[in-house]
Amino acid sequence: MNAQHPFTIAVLSGDGIGPEIMAPTLDLLREVENRLGDFSLQFDDVPAGASLYRDSGTAFPENSKSRARSADAILLAAMGLPEVRYADGTEISPQLDLRVELDLYAGIRPVRLIPGLDLPLADPRARDIDLVLVRESTEGLFASHGKGRVDNDSTATDTMVITRKASERLFDYAFKLARRRKKTGRPGRVTCVDKANVFTSFAFFRKVFGETAARYDDIESDYSYVDAMALNLVRQPWGFDVLVTENMFGDILSDLGAALMGGMGMAPSADVGDDHAVFQPCHGSAPDIAGSGKANPTAMFLSAALMLDWLGETRENADCIRGGEMIRVAVDQAFVAGDLVPTELGGDAGLDRITNAVLGALGAAETPPTAVSA
Repeated sequence: MNAQHPFTIAVLSGDGIGPEIMAPTLDLLREVENRLGDFSLQFDDVPAGASLYRDSGTAFPENSKSRARSADAILLAAMGLPEVRYADGTEISPQLDLRVELDLYAGIRPVRLIPGLDLPLADPRARDIDLVLVRESTEGLFASHGKGRVDNDSTATDTMVITRKASERLFDYAFKLARRRKKTGRPGRVTCVDKANVFTSFAFFRKVFGETAARYDDIESDYSYVDAMALNLVRQPWGFDVLVTENMFGDILSDLGAALMGGMGMAPSADVGDDHAVFQPCHGSAPDIAGSGKANPTAMFLSAALMLDWLGETRENADCIRGGEMIRVAVDQAFVAGDLVPTELGGDAGLDRITNAVLGALGAAETPPTAVSA
């Protein structure tokens, strides 16, 4: 192999099923690297999470933060344990710290159906679902994370913050993503999801969106209230392209999108900034099934594919883009026959069987460079 571009990947395996799904993901990435010639991946195992906090009193040591910050990308499995909490009762969530400290303002939640799965929507048009939810990740209601106040044990207050700067860069990202997707045959449309009819902050959010949309005359734009969007993501999700929204609304709608795909075990995600990015499955650490072999690694695999997309786009490396598409094709081929059904969907396919099926499909995967980066 003639690797011209080495990339350091900070690996945060975390808690619960995190280490179980991370190990085969690194094996998959090594196989992709071996098949392609123009990049290499150097994995740096970075300690963080609830287990570390329980054992040491520190969830995210400064050394771990430094190593994550200096890496080319961050691959994170899952963090948090229900019984391990901070003094204020909140769960351990270093991934939220990363969003703030690395200014990862765009949360990317692709919703694309994998062939072969028995999915919730019976309408045959559901097979055409291919949308991306872009969630603001540094402010909104999450701006109160760690800053909420309880007065006299009678009133609790969390404050939502929406700024022009954060909104403009979020909308720019969403429109540029729609422009890239349009080149692959998608509609080229961005929908602003808000509650502008009730809250001043969301009326401001919508105003800034309209100003940004005026600068992208090649891309369609429209609006939806969040409650109507929740309804329509169930009724007709195939009609959407790129959705952009505030942090809390995005948190909720992304889980709805995961349900459309078959569950959290199928749903990848990325949190992206101008200089850094974290890639992780949408699901949590699932300590109730840790060690049972039931964990579904698919979302972790697809998050690794998003990582390769991002490295390819930001580092101008075509083989990384090919690698991301290679993983997606292998996942599709592994599931397409319909006999590989994850345990959370009522089947008997767990960690080893899904891993072996995807690795087996990788060898036959065609890899046209058609991926659209997060």
